[in-house]
Amino acid sequence: MSTENARTRYVIIGMGSRCRMYTDAIAGPHADVAELVALADTNPGRVEYHRSRIREEHGADVATFDPAALTSVIQEQRIDRVIITSPDFTHADYIVESLQAGADVVVEKPLTVDAESSARIARTVEATGREVIVTFNYRYSPRNTALKAAILEGRIGQVTSIDFTWVLDTVHGADYFRRWHRVKENSGGLLIHKASHHFDLVNWWLADVPERIYASGGLKFYGAKNAAARGIAPAERGTREGSSADPFALDLRTDETLQKLYLDNEHHDGYIRDQDVFGEGITIEDNLALIVDYTRGAVLNYSLNAHAPWEGYRVAVNGTEGRLELDVVERAAVLPASGGSPVDPSVADDGRSGAVRSKGERLVLQRHWGEAEELEIVQGEGAHGGGDRLLLADIFNGPGEDPYARPAGLVDGIQAIAVGVCGNRSLQTRGPVTVAEVELGLASGDASGTASGAMPRALAPTPPSRTEQGLSRD
Repeated sequence: MSTENARTRYVIIGMGSRCRMYTDAIAGPHADVAELVALADTNPGRVEYHRSRIREEHGADVATFDPAALTSVIQEQRIDRVIITSPDFTHADYIVESLQAGADVVVEKPLTVDAESSARIARTVEATGREVIVTFNYRYSPRNTALKAAILEGRIGQVTSIDFTWVLDTVHGADYFRRWHRVKENSGGLLIHKASHHFDLVNWWLADVPERIYASGGLKFYGAKNAAARGIAPAERGTREGSSADPFALDLRTDETLQKLYLDNEHHDGYIRDQDVFGEGITIEDNLALIVDYTRGAVLNYSLNAHAPWEGYRVAVNGTEGRLELDVVERAAVLPASGGSPVDPSVADDGRSGAVRSKGERLVLQRHWGEAEELEIVQGEGAHGGGDRLLLADIFNGPGEDPYARPAGLVDGIQAIAVGVCGNRSLQTRGPVTVAEVELGLASGDASGTASGAMPRALAPTPPSRTEQGLSRD
């Protein structure tokens, strides 16, 4: 530990919306073990927004720095950990530089966007002996943990297959087609940026790793070509006169935070946060389907739709002794009066429920020759059913004993993007792709499926104890 007061010293790179979860955790409930030293982003306006907010809300004055000075800041300020909440395509460079400069890394999912950068990160971890933590907060959501517990307890015997359907609605789903995510080189597409959450859940539920992937899909709803076919004329952007009549438009002036973070700071870097979802330049898919073979025999049938009228997911786990079904409705409907808010319904409750479809969640077990029974899901307080709070506690206080093995490291991060990386390749080749044929930086043991997320000895970090601890992502 490099500090006199035994607090872990942090810097954060990436001043979009996502960084707030970490700044508030460090300045608030984890201030006894963590110290926020400095903030960085290539856009000085967004840095100043968060710096001012931290000062007003927490009474702390935090320094800032240019991301280009990361190495010198780590070494001169004795930084222990770098938190990376910048766009996905920047992750690898910041991770590698941080590790080489002597700091550990906490990175928002996904780990990175392609195989080459994944392998580069793995080589650097092995060479430096430093730690990379990937923040998969969905593992900590009570409903997902409840499903994991039922599988671990053997309630359905040996898992044979999983059917997993994820639907993003025309508020949340559309938002990926306004931002930097809309270009596949930036985000890896939804198979990596969004679905790495989902594939990590399956890897974790099964305690197994993917072996072969076949994918199909395309851009079938958003984008200029689809708009033209339906007689829709794209607009220059969402922030414009008359935008209230367009349910797909995001007017940044209607949200104080979005206006201060993005609209007021466009002059610094030209980043347009509210691009039209029916405009030119979109290279990611909005409809996707995959079949994934796992090393111990289970098969995943996965689909994602990004223009649904409701948002949530359905998981059915089939086993040799029965079936588990998890149904989650995060937003029951998107109504015209709701406007174009990009709020993620899994984090913020908009209170919308209907007579037929209602916001909520249900986990059902039905064993062979028996009646169906509903299993209890114990909720916590805060975002994602209290899952974010548990994740942050593991990050800042160090993970304790966890029967569900929720903390995620480098190999978990690689295995989560492995499905997306191979899926993207399958979309190009129109054939199946095996994980073994793609150089991701995995050791041979990591692809064996003997233990989900098990790290090779050379890459395995020692979890910190309670006393040893440039661009915007949005």
